[in-house]
Amino acid sequence: MALSPYLEAPVGRADLLARLERALGERGRVVLTGAAGVGKTALAAAAAARAEHRGETVMSLVPEEADRHIPGAVTATLLAAAPAGLLAGLPEPQREAVAVALRQVPPPEGGRDPIALRMAVAGLLRALGSGAPALLVVDNAHWLDPESAAVLRFALHLAPPRLRVILVEQLHGTDPGIDPGTDVVAGLGGPEVIVVPPLDADEVAELLVRHGLPYRLAGRVHQASGGNARLALTVGRSLKVSRPSVHHADGLPLTGQVRLAARRMLDRVTPPVREALFLAALAHRPTAALLRRAGRPAADSELADAEQAGLISLGEDGAVVFTADLLRATLVAEADSGARAAGHAALAEAVYDAVHAVRHRALARTAADEDLAAALTEAATASRLRGNRALAAELALLAAERTPGGRPEAELARLVTAARDAGRAGRADLARRAANAILARDATPADRVRARLAVFDTAGQGLADLDQEYAHALQDAGDDLRLRAAVQLRLAWKHLLADGDPHRSHQAAIAAASLAEEAGDRSTAAQALAVRARVERSLGIEEAEESLARARALEIAEGPVGALNPAQILTIRHALFDDRLTEARAQLIALLPVVERRGTAEDVIEVCRTLAEVQVRLGQCTAALGHARRSLELTMEAGLSPGPAWYASALAETAGGSFQRAASYARRGVQASEEERDQVFLARNRYALGRIQLIIGDVAAAVRTLRSVQDLETAQQVVDPSMLRWHEELALALVAVDEPEQAAGLIAATRPTAERLGRDTVLLGLDRAEAVCLAAQGDPGGAVARLEETARRYAERELLMDQGRTLIDIARVERRRRRRAPAQAALQAAAEVFTRLGARPWLALTAEPVTAPRGDRAGAPGGTSPLTEAELRLARLVCQGASNQEAAAKMFLSVKTVEARLTRIYQKLDVRSRAQLSAALRQS
Repeated sequence: MALSPYLEAPVGRADLLARLERALGERGRVVLTGAAGVGKTALAAAAAARAEHRGETVMSLVPEEADRHIPGAVTATLLAAAPAGLLAGLPEPQREAVAVALRQVPPPEGGRDPIALRMAVAGLLRALGSGAPALLVVDNAHWLDPESAAVLRFALHLAPPRLRVILVEQLHGTDPGIDPGTDVVAGLGGPEVIVVPPLDADEVAELLVRHGLPYRLAGRVHQASGGNARLALTVGRSLKVSRPSVHHADGLPLTGQVRLAARRMLDRVTPPVREALFLAALAHRPTAALLRRAGRPAADSELADAEQAGLISLGEDGAVVFTADLLRATLVAEADSGARAAGHAALAEAVYDAVHAVRHRALARTAADEDLAAALTEAATASRLRGNRALAAELALLAAERTPGGRPEAELARLVTAARDAGRAGRADLARRAANAILARDATPADRVRARLAVFDTAGQGLADLDQEYAHALQDAGDDLRLRAAVQLRLAWKHLLADGDPHRSHQAAIAAASLAEEAGDRSTAAQALAVRARVERSLGIEEAEESLARARALEIAEGPVGALNPAQILTIRHALFDDRLTEARAQLIALLPVVERRGTAEDVIEVCRTLAEVQVRLGQCTAALGHARRSLELTMEAGLSPGPAWYASALAETAGGSFQRAASYARRGVQASEEERDQVFLARNRYALGRIQLIIGDVAAAVRTLRSVQDLETAQQVVDPSMLRWHEELALALVAVDEPEQAAGLIAATRPTAERLGRDTVLLGLDRAEAVCLAAQGDPGGAVARLEETARRYAERELLMDQGRTLIDIARVERRRRRRAPAQAALQAAAEVFTRLGARPWLALTAEPVTAPRGDRAGAPGGTSPLTEAELRLARLVCQGASNQEAAAKMFLSVKTVEARLTRIYQKLDVRSRAQLSAALRQS
């Protein structure tokens, strides 16, 4: 039974919660520690909620910061919250000490009796733990006042084992006032200490959606918050509603709430430590050695204190990494201009790299200076050659800002260069900043187009809201063939991804290629032809391969424009669609180190994602999981839409991880794609989800989900069945809900197209689905023969995952025929395949009993069940007391359909009532 939401583990904390509960059972004493806001309190609250759900007594203490300055404050809180009956049983001196502590009576003339008070608290805890198990939660233990800390330490030594204790404290900084909490920890007698780590990017995404925030923010929020749950929610809410004026240069939101959250963390260190952190925040790659050269001789000890407080981590080489980018941004934003200038001036003298020295010199002074602007331009060129386009864009922007007023042409040229670099780096914040500066000036139409192109190129999947920008770009392009081609190319992508209109995309791609070829722009022509080939493939136009070959030839003739070229990756994807998997894998493996060295983050993501898809089809499950995971991590770091990466993760998890995680990834991918209005990956993620639902037996949901994929592809006029193989999955789901005629109709409608286009492995999938239809229509012998032939042909094509799945189908059909030995042999053969591939979730499916479930044998003449799987589910629901209406709702059928199926069930089993039906199922 599913737990109430209040009893569920916090996001990303299921394993930690299990460890916490296990430690409470074994040791009885647990300390939760970690940075402020990381989620310690939520974890302790979940454990307390579960304890209360089990009927245990739970007491909670939550000291506040002011309490540590009031002697006995927390002791009084504990006594005030205690059940009156427990205190009434204490000896008279202890009751008097309690009354004094609670200020119910004045202290006696001789003063308070501290021993009596300690014994009273010990007696309270003994009474609390003397009956049923009880739990004491002390949150914010670092704010215990010293007197209360001593009382608790004494009392806990005498408490019985049935009283379990969770103590929650922050990681220690340099504040000596936190020591009393640590003292109590030491007095617990060998507790298990659990450090609560930050959330990873994927967990931050789940946290956001639970609080009604968009998935697309996950990457930026994780980077800004460092996975700190409290900061993540604060940043997420700010990103959702913030205005550009409240953003730092890196695009981080610095609203009042965000700054307050960051400031609370930074206030935990002394002013000298904060000054060292400020200098580190200004540096591009801060290290302890750099800070020492920049005038912080005690940098090592200052940084050690900051690390102890959970604000940074230190690498072996002394590299400083802020645990949350928001801390770095807040340090810079809250310093005055003089402090920033002085810090950059010191760093300019301390850094060894000439590029970064120029950057710091520019940031140390705001006055226009052509010599400095020229130096920045040279530094931008050097960064570009190193492959660091983001830094090149920042330096080019600085060069434009430092250009004297009398040189508007030079300033504009530098802004255009910055926009171009930002576009290629995928830095939307820098691209928008450069574009806004260009559009605000008396720029030429050509420069305005180039500015907008940079914005288009950094929009990722979120192209739907840029219609007006495209219109302006086309108008400004005028008669310039190169610029018109570039805009038409971006329109082709927009029509495909955001509008779901392949015909308009096709027309725009043709126009872009024609214009680019006329202008002699082979790079743009190649990209446009690649888009054209992609659309033609989906529309089932046989010229797709010809268009792709032309695109690839132009790319090769043009030379290596980038590490990854559109026609190159599309050629590999066509090999994936055609199941030329060894060829696709070899090209991707060779390409991966190239894009890692010279490509953008999006290049690496694309290669890893495609490689994961290929490896899933090949049955290389472990490798697929690794590449899908890397694709997702890089996507989150880059702040791109996670829909594509979640699709790859869902496929990889389905093959070698967990069906549950796969479904979770697919659902997230659906929501992210809906948010971005990305029609392509909306269909793909729904396909992944529907396939998982079918595999785990949620067939009614699978039909609904796969029908929605069918609707999406119909709306997008997709013809080629090899690009997203939902057809066979939907046919199988229709058979499972007792609609074999509809399944057969879908197969019959799909087969001619697959034959015309030569999609051999699609035909294999249709053969498998058709065989399952035969079994449902009363020809199990024919079905087995067809499935065995299909499994053999899958093995010949080295599509071993599909072979194993077909063997499971054979076992199920044979089981329904009561042929246990062939069923067992098929399952064993499937198990061997999945073991070899490392397909763990599929291996678990082969462990299901080969003897038919009780319902499958009901009234079976000659040992074969006359009921289909859908009829058996309905029969069981009815026997469990469901009305026709309730059964219809649970099976997502109409009441009329339920009535018709019940009539057919009664006829097959020769029964006339529900009571006789129950008896027939029990006797089988």
